Formats: sequence, C-alpha cells, structure tokens
Amino acid sequence: MSISYTRLFESASFPPLDGIDLIIALGGPMSVNDEEELPWLRAEKFFIAEAIASHKAVLGICLGSQLIANALGAKVYPAAQKEIGWFPIVAEPAMLDALAFPASVDVFHWHGETFDLPEGAIHLASSAACRNQAFQVGTRVIGLQFHLETTPESADAIIRHCGEELVPQRYIESEAALRNASPSNYVEINALMASILEYLVCDID
Repeated sequence: MSISYTRLFESASFPPLDGIDLIIALGGPMSVNDEEELPWLRAEKFFIAEAIASHKAVLGICLGSQLIANALGAKVYPAAQKEIGWFPIVAEPAMLDALAFPASVDVFHWHGETFDLPEGAIHLASSAACRNQAFQVGTRVIGLQFHLETTPESADAIIRHCGEELVPQRYIESEAALRNASPSNYVEINALMASILEYLVCDID
C-alpha cells in the first residue's frame, strides 16, 4: 500500500483514478463557494464527482464533506452558529447497520458552514448546533463535518493558526477548554476514524 497527497493550493494536478483505492478530502479555512478566488476548488469538486461516479471509496472531513455534498449537487452555506470545540454528535436511527457509528460521542469540531444532504444520501449524525454532521452515499462515500483524525498535536496547530476564531459564543469553547481535553477523547475519536476507514476499504482487493 502506498499513500500520496496533493496540495491543491499549489497545483491542481490529480493522479489517475485507476490507481486509487481511497480518496480522503481534508479540511481548510476556505468555503467551497470560493471558486473565483480559489479556482482549484472547482477542479477538486470535479475530481470528487468523477471518483464517486467511478465507485471509488471517498471520505470527506469538514471542508471535505462540504466538497462531496457540493460535488453531488447540494448547497453549502454559513451555519446558524459556528461550532468549535468538543461537542457531542448523535447518530440517526436510519444509518446503515454495517457502519459501527456510536449512538453518541464527543467529537472535535471546527467549522462555520454547513450543507444540505445530497440527493439519496443517508443522514448519519447531528449535533445541537448543526443538524447535518455526517452522511453516507451508498457504501463507498462518507462525509464527516467533524474531525475524528484530531490529535493533541493537530489540535495545538489549529489553535495556533486559527485562534482568532475562538470568540465567546454558545458553541465555541475557549482555548483553555480545548487544550484541557482528556487524552481519552482523542483515543475514542481516533478509534472511530479507524473503524470508518476499515468500513470504506473492507471490499478493496
């Protein structure tokens, strides 16, 4: 197995889909609607749509989930409230049994936009601040508005680079609260990320 990455802000050059088993679209501070200022967003959405049509496994995280939704024709727009910090998500009863998604779990959030569900998507999870937290399209495509990949090191990095967003609001935790998260929080979400990745690639030869 080999893992590669593409920094689209440097070069919107994509590898051929034939050699790809799993695509992970990650987060970022921009909006999927910033195509005029960031034309690589248009290329990334086209690539994601092409990958989904080719039945590739695709996982979107935060901005990545919004890119998937938008690539499939759904709208992305500012959420009623920003959500930054450790807040619980609650699983929807309609989720597929094969995906081991807990009934409720505290996860790491850092987002100010939300999305409509793409046509045919299964709604997987919601939170008090944001209804559409996770969705699934078929068995190969999952979008997560939250960050299960977060580690203490990556949390520190986003706090250092985006700390100006930590203003007092109902669903925005303080820097101190973010830094005081229990190690068990990270263990739990990282384990859930591993189970989702296993689910997506279980039928890849």
